[in-house]
Amino acid sequence: METVTLTGLLHKAAAEFPTRRALSVSGKFDLTHAQLQHIIDHAASLLIASGIHPGDVVALTFPNTVELVIMFLAVIRCRATAAPLNSAYTAEEFEFYLSDSESKLLLIPAEGIKPAEAAASKLNIPLVSAALQDENSKITLSSNPESNIDSVNQLVNDPADVSLFLHTSGTTSRPKGVPLTQLNLGTSVLNIKSVYELTESDSTVIVLPLFHVHGLLAGLLSSLVSGAAVTLPAAGRFSASTFWTDMIKYNATWYTAVPTIHQIILDRHESKPEPEYPELRFIRSCSASLAPSILERLEAAFGAPVLEAYAMTEASHLMASNPLPNNGRHKAGSVGKPVGQEMAILNEQGEIQPPNANGEVCIRGLNVTKGYKNNPEANKSAFQFGWFHTGDVGFFDSDGYLHLVGRIKELINRGGEKISPIEVDAVLLAHPDVAQAVAFGVPDEKYGEEINCAVIPREGVSLDEAEITKYCKRNLASFKVPKKVFITDSVPKTATGKIQRRIVAEHFLAQMSAAKVPKFGA
Repeated sequence: METVTLTGLLHKAAAEFPTRRALSVSGKFDLTHAQLQHIIDHAASLLIASGIHPGDVVALTFPNTVELVIMFLAVIRCRATAAPLNSAYTAEEFEFYLSDSESKLLLIPAEGIKPAEAAASKLNIPLVSAALQDENSKITLSSNPESNIDSVNQLVNDPADVSLFLHTSGTTSRPKGVPLTQLNLGTSVLNIKSVYELTESDSTVIVLPLFHVHGLLAGLLSSLVSGAAVTLPAAGRFSASTFWTDMIKYNATWYTAVPTIHQIILDRHESKPEPEYPELRFIRSCSASLAPSILERLEAAFGAPVLEAYAMTEASHLMASNPLPNNGRHKAGSVGKPVGQEMAILNEQGEIQPPNANGEVCIRGLNVTKGYKNNPEANKSAFQFGWFHTGDVGFFDSDGYLHLVGRIKELINRGGEKISPIEVDAVLLAHPDVAQAVAFGVPDEKYGEEINCAVIPREGVSLDEAEITKYCKRNLASFKVPKKVFITDSVPKTATGKIQRRIVAEHFLAQMSAAKVPKFGA
């Protein structure tokens, strides 16, 4: 196992399934596994000719395009480190991420991305655009280097090569840099392939951005190493209006998304149902808690088991998942069982807790990062007692399924009573007229912290604070009932569709009178 590399797994799949479809751009072209591998190796030779050496960091910022997939895998192939960045960043954000990753080169689409170009120019980082015309072409770089394929053939990828550099979404602090090796990534995609039994007969449509581990590892890379097929939407991002058309056209058998996107897909199904839906093996949900009521609605609408999973950047994505129906039951409200790694619930003294006892979820395995970049303080608190500490509170039930209570720093401490915002979210989302909801803590003079929530009503429905409060009083213990309910049409989200409670709290507190509300601290 410890000789596993992501690159080796991709080569193996291309040799085993050369003529099977690997990657499609919806309505434009298809690439087989052999074609894709050939294009990647040629692109890697162009990078080597451009002066990229093993260990160099190459930043990439593209929408979800074929160029991003090819250049990402080409960077890794030449033993360099890929640092994919969100193309919607501001110039200041690009500047932070480019300098923090110590990038030697920035790759961009032919049409350019102005804020990225401004940041690269300020930092004196060379900028190169990449383009692929069609399935019979090769990648062209704007710098026009000479290709020498022998330079790639001589390179052997090592399991210890740092292949991917990402930043955590920083729920409580500035983002931390996470280096992931060939071994980390290879181990993780094999774990994903195994738990979902992915084969060359599978096909999926990518709905999540590929600058984040969820879309990159679970959607794209696990499919490619399985000999399966992946489709990128023509628009380069998720579109609810084309999603099912693509799923049907490309014979999709599954998809993975965050709860926000599942809700968008459900809302569209309820307002504009498709004439027919494909027969899916499963639907996967990850990156944020999926309320049991949403899970039930998804299963009823699309006739496929909805498997909730648990993942984080530091674990190269997957940590736990509910199993496929033939391997056991899937439980609403649980993120399932550990996959391919050790997992334990520890107390503050590092002692393993029995079933049904809360503690911190801790992991260890070949998929886990060796540590944050240049951050000894974060490493000291994350790696203790021989385990990586996730920062999540949870418990195993008597069947060995993991249930998450919340982020340690997001639990609401109301006068000594610890409240799980996930539990309150689930109650709010079970209300028939609520489309989206998020509970969060705010400072309170009497209790230290009090619970508030933001609610987005379903389209065409009018809801008020009194109705939500009344509903919560019927379904929650009195101390868990939100003191203030914000009825709104949107809540702030990260680029990957995650809701960060701290940011939501700051957003809604800012709308209230500063005189009435103490400043919300870190």
